[in-house]
Amino acid sequence: MKKQFNRMKQLASQTVGRAEKTEVLSDDLLQIEKRIDTIRVVSHNTHKRLLTCLQVPQGTEVEKRHKKIPLMGLSQCMQEGFTSMGDDSLIGKLLEICSEAESKLAWELAQHEVQIEKDVLDPFSSLVEVDIPNIQKQRKQLARLVLDWDSAKIRHYQMQKTSFSGANIQAVAAKVDSLREEMEEAGNKVEQCKDQLASDMYNFTSKEGDYANYYVTLLEAQADYHRKSLAVLERVLPTIHTQQETWTEKPAFGTALEEHLQRSGREIALPLEACVMMLLETGMKEEGLFRIAAGASKLKKLKAALDCSTSQLEEFYSDPHAVAGALKSYLRELPEPLMTYQLYEEWIHAAGLSDPERKLQALWTVCNKLPQPNHTNLSYLIKFLAKLAQNRDINKMTPTNIAIVLGPNLLWAKSEGTMSDMTAATSVQAVTVIEPILHHADWFFPDEIDFNKSGMFSPMAPASLNSECESGTLERKRPVSLPAAEDPGKKDGSAKSKDAGSTPPLVRNASAGLGMGTGHGQLGAPPSTGTGPSPHVTRRATKKPAPAPPKTSNPPPGQPAGQGANPQPGGQSGGLSPGQPVVQPRRHSSNQTSIHAPSHPPPQPPAQGREQGSHSPPGTPTSPGIPTIGAHSSGYQFVQDPPAHPSLPSPTGSLQRPRPTPKP
Repeated sequence: MKKQFNRMKQLASQTVGRAEKTEVLSDDLLQIEKRIDTIRVVSHNTHKRLLTCLQVPQGTEVEKRHKKIPLMGLSQCMQEGFTSMGDDSLIGKLLEICSEAESKLAWELAQHEVQIEKDVLDPFSSLVEVDIPNIQKQRKQLARLVLDWDSAKIRHYQMQKTSFSGANIQAVAAKVDSLREEMEEAGNKVEQCKDQLASDMYNFTSKEGDYANYYVTLLEAQADYHRKSLAVLERVLPTIHTQQETWTEKPAFGTALEEHLQRSGREIALPLEACVMMLLETGMKEEGLFRIAAGASKLKKLKAALDCSTSQLEEFYSDPHAVAGALKSYLRELPEPLMTYQLYEEWIHAAGLSDPERKLQALWTVCNKLPQPNHTNLSYLIKFLAKLAQNRDINKMTPTNIAIVLGPNLLWAKSEGTMSDMTAATSVQAVTVIEPILHHADWFFPDEIDFNKSGMFSPMAPASLNSECESGTLERKRPVSLPAAEDPGKKDGSAKSKDAGSTPPLVRNASAGLGMGTGHGQLGAPPSTGTGPSPHVTRRATKKPAPAPPKTSNPPPGQPAGQGANPQPGGQSGGLSPGQPVVQPRRHSSNQTSIHAPSHPPPQPPAQGREQGSHSPPGTPTSPGIPTIGAHSSGYQFVQDPPAHPSLPSPTGSLQRPRPTPKP
């Protein structure tokens, strides 16, 4: 108690009384002491923050920790979702895979936290709570011993001053000797404690590299954890991607044509085929088809139905304008136009040729450069549009009108300049490309087309269509007051157009229970009756006589849109010589008799199909002076003279003009 009193008295004297304070540590040891204090603060903060990074309290066993980690809760939630949904949906399959992956990640995290506790947190805890506190305790002990030593020295000094007063010298001398011994003993203790403290400080400094290694161990443990977690994810991701790629129910709108066809295993895009089949049933005689806009909500619903491949399309049969709008929207939303960016300049150059025959030859050449999926889908669409144009007297959709409304959706340039300028220029140029192809669809694509290409469509029951008409669900009924002669499907005198049935609702996954449609499964131009020219073909102003038309209902090759040939007296067809002046007929009004084109034989299709890789135009009618191509089934044959160089192909690739001659 007395020692404690003396210690406090000495401390007060040093603080207030400005008594001398003995410093026993060297400057080197004082620097080490400051560094130890800094390391203690930094290590304590690191240990504290690292504890907050643990997702489970420290000291938990690895198995219990695995169950308590939030990732394991996520895994269990996904597993419950998979149990609810089953594996017949893409989300259900992915939930099962992700649940397993999250469980493995939770296990890796549990092991990682256990390793962090063992290799990082425990050493930090020992450093902060044991090693540095021991040094600090030694430092405090040394400070107390120094106070005792200073107190003993002061008391000894004061007692020596008292001994010179002459009073009780022997007692004072004994007291001085006792204080000197106390002072020496305190000095010895200070030296011992100082040596011990210096030793501990030097040892700590020498181990600073080991303490720094704790941070390296932390990063190595984290790197190892992330490598193992990455390995888990890399094993899972290919399986997930495979599930996604093999899942066919993906949106078709806005998806590249080749990707959609490859994913669905189809030749014709689903929206294209579905819309064509529905329009073949209820839209071929709808006035203004593709021109009149449909209701926004109905169009949006139909696009969504086609995107999810639903088979419930019956309600859209009553709204052909919505179906036509969906078809236009699909073509417009393709990332690349159906006629491709790569061939855009060639299309425009070919359409810009002034000579009709050279134009058709150039368009044919560019058409055969299309990629196979684009060529197949374009031929499918053009054949349908040509069939639609056969009912132009009823639906008012001539090839020119069709080209105007659909051309900009088939061909456009990449975004350059302002959108309005680009759209205006592209629309005009696209019409000049599409219109000749529509006029000569059977010449560009001579193969027969089965519109039910995939076999996924079956005819609607006639009763269902009748009930729709009777209940007023159709927005506009077909005109019934038109003469029978106006229907091209009745020209052959057969009743097939009545019994053809409807075109099909879409059947998901092409189940075996649905048969293929037979009504419009293979639709083409109406057969020629041989009784004379079609009463529906009208002519427009022309600068030169046209060659024989590919079909009786379509204008001949090399002729501008909507033109026909002038009929000759006696049913004989004739043409103007190159030197003969051109007669410009006036447009006829609706109350005048139409000018009819004579029935000429169609041009010969290409000798080899596209699959044989032919890159030259097919044989076409030729002008006088070209060798005979061959006889045609219409009772005429073409007689030509041999060319100047029969072994060389025509450098211009121009179409040859026909010269019909009666058969002997």
